[in-house]
Amino acid sequence: MANEAPLPALIIGAGPAGLASAACLARRGVEAVVLEAEANLGASWRRHYDRLHLHTVKEESHLPGLPFDAAVGRYPSRDEVVAYLETYAARFAIAPRTGEAARRVRPDGEGGGGFVVEASRQIYRARAVVVATGVNRAPNPERLPGDERFGGALLHASAYRSGEPFAGRRVLVVGAGNTGAELALDLAERGARPTLALRTPVNVVPRDFLGMPTQVTGIRLRRAPLGLADAASRLVSRLAFGDLSRLGFPRPARGALSDLALRRRIPLIDVGTIAAVARGEIAVRPAVARLTETGAVFADGRAEAFDAVVLATGYRPALEGLVDVAGVLDEHGYPRDWRGGGACPDLYFVGYANVSTGLLREIAREAEAVAEAVAGARPPVDGERVTSPPEATPPARPARKKA
Repeated sequence: MANEAPLPALIIGAGPAGLASAACLARRGVEAVVLEAEANLGASWRRHYDRLHLHTVKEESHLPGLPFDAAVGRYPSRDEVVAYLETYAARFAIAPRTGEAARRVRPDGEGGGGFVVEASRQIYRARAVVVATGVNRAPNPERLPGDERFGGALLHASAYRSGEPFAGRRVLVVGAGNTGAELALDLAERGARPTLALRTPVNVVPRDFLGMPTQVTGIRLRRAPLGLADAASRLVSRLAFGDLSRLGFPRPARGALSDLALRRRIPLIDVGTIAAVARGEIAVRPAVARLTETGAVFADGRAEAFDAVVLATGYRPALEGLVDVAGVLDEHGYPRDWRGGGACPDLYFVGYANVSTGLLREIAREAEAVAEAVAGARPPVDGERVTSPPEATPPARPARKKA
């Protein structure tokens, strides 16, 4: 049974985007119900691999109204982010209804506008809905040719925690994005023998260059023409690493900022993988053509044996089954716009933009803009009023190519 009177706002997801949205709404006098499918808030952060740290600095990665503690390092760890999210929820009195999964969001057909949210425990009616389940809601379901024949361990990166169980073993990591590169480094540090397979060329930038975090550089270049920003990132990469093609990383056709804007593809922000490759601790190979009973055959025809394969093939938002509202998702299942694409002005999406300035920073901006819109531009209860729209909204996602 649905609630009698529509709720002012309902938020789906209690990760950073959902918590930030709830806090910003509360500061503007709007009480929101927050639904979380998992048993705890910040569930996706709790599941990440052990060695994970933010690639963005804490000063530019906190949510509205609460900086990271001074004792936390420049790049917070996974556990520090989880602790921060718990503190954030307590500070703003956010109590998510955990273990209650939203199943479907649809327009309220009984008049008056708003939405009906079908959840695992009950049906809700709400005047505004904020979808904040994140871009990593579900692992990409990609399969490799011959994977049913492979006799070793085969797992997606979402199931990876540490390289310790793989010590002394030959491990193939498929995909050289940030997750794949860091898992290969973790495996090398834990005594495994990792090989990193590049599905397509990838832009590589250092996390810091001459003491300047890459994120801060991205913030300064955010309004620069793409050609200028690409040239700057390529110069930094060349100065930091030299000619990466000698290590098996061919130069991509597009620069880092163009790839991000046109394909949503974040550059590989290096935290030590390139140095490990140069030392011979991580092998680099081209794309996997197929798996065999004992290993893999690569695109160049080389065959090698492996004991395990880790698929660092990314994630997807998986909104198609959740958001049953015409016109708000593009053909690849991403939100067309943070504000419902104009078709449903009271349906909002927070946390789906890939930007060079950092996802958590963008979440903070989006949450403020969404709360401002829901509250009808009323000023917040305390703190600075933010009236600008999000700094960047995701472009239409082009056809996905394997990386």
